Amino acid sequence: MRYFIVLLSLSILYCCSPSGEQNGELPFIKGVYGNPGALLEAGYSFDSLGMNAVFVRSISLNREFVDAARQQGCRVYVEFPTLLGRSYLQDHPDAWPIDERGEPSPPADWFMGICPTHPGFREYRAGQLKDILTAFEVDGIFLDYLHWHAQFETTEPILPETCFCDRCTGLFEEEKDIEIPGSSIPDKSGWILENADAKWRDWRNGVLNRWVTDMGAVVNEYQSEALLGVFYCSWYPADHDSALYRILGIDVAALSGLADVLSPMLFHKMKDLPPSWVGEYIAWLDELTGAGEKGKPLVWPIVQAHNNPGVVAPEEFRTVMVEGSRSPSTGIMMFSDQALLQDTEKIEVMKRFYFDIPE
Repeated sequence: MRYFIVLLSLSILYCCSPSGEQNGELPFIKGVYGNPGALLEAGYSFDSLGMNAVFVRSISLNREFVDAARQQGCRVYVEFPTLLGRSYLQDHPDAWPIDERGEPSPPADWFMGICPTHPGFREYRAGQLKDILTAFEVDGIFLDYLHWHAQFETTEPILPETCFCDRCTGLFEEEKDIEIPGSSIPDKSGWILENADAKWRDWRNGVLNRWVTDMGAVVNEYQSEALLGVFYCSWYPADHDSALYRILGIDVAALSGLADVLSPMLFHKMKDLPPSWVGEYIAWLDELTGAGEKGKPLVWPIVQAHNNPGVVAPEEFRTVMVEGSRSPSTGIMMFSDQALLQDTEKIEVMKRFYFDIPE
């Protein structure tokens, strides 16, 4: 009975809210993130699960998958690992992010970032994106790992200060019209953090925003109808000593002016937060950006079904799907396909939820 009441409330919400129509012809987006092809291999079909979209990692993209998704009525959105640097660094050590001591910053758990000002890496990523857009007609590209080197997908974030390579400090001096005293990296980083911290954080955010602009220009050139989405860390600005902006380089308000779709990573269990936080964050995002209004970005959050850390029970998964679908959201996806295959009750939860959302 409680589940019926929740879905009835959602139906009323969608019918009364203009968010389903105000941004064009798109229906409410109902998707799975990761390697959704695993669901096909397990004998499921996307349309039988109520899905109308797939969010597929670029490494899992292939013609057979795209054709199957299209035949089953799904839009195809591709995750693009923007500043994930692990493989590139093997042959380009000069792209390694440098900390305030002048040392290569070590991997942050499983994640290894990169210096985002490395021109070769920018060309490398742009080339990969062009290859995808040349080979496949897609409905959107979603930039992932869009942050300076750090790890936030954990209850204990890893937040190094980077990047203080000569290239970064030189560009900082040039673009902010300042002169940094000292000759060593520790001398320069110490001076910056003590005397020009606000300008340094602003410059770092600008570097990140230029990545969004540049990758967006590639998408627009090759497939102008495709959407540009951004997966990003869903911390509030003050969380972890303001690390969202200070360390990761993310300004959500700025992103809202650059991307077509904001996809906050609302992984409640990873953050050790209750399911209700998902809806609270969506409401905060609405207040901050006016998301969903004409000329503003769409909001399609990604919510957690994955059992790490801890266990996300099926009922809890249902709750975060409900919370993440609240206005101004006009779409939702879940992480990940493997979580569904490991617990078929979650498949039923998602299926019932998706079929009950009005198109």
